[in-house]
Amino acid sequence: MKQMKKALFVLLLLAVFLGITLTACRKQEPALQESTTEETETIPEVSATVVTEPEVLPTETEPEEEKYVISLAGDCTLGTNSTVYYADLGFIRTIGEDYGHPFRNVQCYFANDDLTLVNLEGPLIDNGHPKPNKEFNFRGPTDYVNILTEGSVEAVSLANNHTEDYGTDGYQSTLDTLNEAGIPYVERDSSVIITLGDNFKVGIYGAMFYKLDEDQIVNGITSLKEQGADFVIFAVHWGTEYSYNPASNQVSLAHSVIDAGADVVWGHHPHVLQPIEKYGDGIIFYSLGNFSFGGNTSPRDYDSALIQLMLIRGVDGSVRMDQVEVHPVCISSITTSNNYQPTPYEPSSAEYDRIMGKLNWSQSEKVD
Repeated sequence: MKQMKKALFVLLLLAVFLGITLTACRKQEPALQESTTEETETIPEVSATVVTEPEVLPTETEPEEEKYVISLAGDCTLGTNSTVYYADLGFIRTIGEDYGHPFRNVQCYFANDDLTLVNLEGPLIDNGHPKPNKEFNFRGPTDYVNILTEGSVEAVSLANNHTEDYGTDGYQSTLDTLNEAGIPYVERDSSVIITLGDNFKVGIYGAMFYKLDEDQIVNGITSLKEQGADFVIFAVHWGTEYSYNPASNQVSLAHSVIDAGADVVWGHHPHVLQPIEKYGDGIIFYSLGNFSFGGNTSPRDYDSALIQLMLIRGVDGSVRMDQVEVHPVCISSITTSNNYQPTPYEPSSAEYDRIMGKLNWSQSEKVD
């Protein structure tokens, strides 16, 4: 009997245990079902609208005026006389291979313009024979063309009385050297057109005192205009050495050239400055004197000037000189001798005013 009671007790305990376990599992089932049958939130469908930029039509830009700056300077002999070629204070020993020396102090002008013109007075040749029976025969070595390129000189005049100091060989050597360096030039009784910027054409006609045929010169100026030159310069080597005023025949010729259509007369040869004249629609520089002049270690006059022409080409193609700037310079940066390095004078200094007086020019003057 005790054993039966014991068995019944065990069965009762087992039944209670199973009931608790089943109840516990049932309590977990709803949670499991809830998690698996939970409704997901419906995301409303959004229709995308493509936003396009409005079409931008190209606008026509208004044509603008064009501005150009041309610099003019006087006689540059990039060498020296054959009889004193290696003199201690001469050009060759002073410069050596420092090609930047001659124009170092005027680079603020030359490097920032559109065209720099100088009179190259003397051939570039490495050897040869000077002309006989001639007092001064200038020569510089061919590598001195680097003085022009490093100095921002873009073109030169060869219409002068020293270009042929070493005969035809010296002249041809000069032409070959300039051509190789890409430097245009104007020869005697001849012309050249140099193109700047947006097809702005500068025409230059060269002549010298050996032959100043007015009809030929006027025809040359007219031809440049017919070829489409926007601006015309008459480069002329003339006048009396060390005279501070032009002769009457120079004045007459200069006026005729301007009347024929030239915009500028650019004169050199006297080694000193002569007055500037405004005439008609043009301007005349009768003489700009020496600049970097290796032909004399101690010249009698150190005054010179650098000219800058401010040009404007209008939208209608017309060209005008808006302003002429005159920069007085000393041909040397030292006072004891000529070191061939043109250096600007300080504005309002006595030297500056002296040069303005020689030119009869005021810095504030404009060309209307």
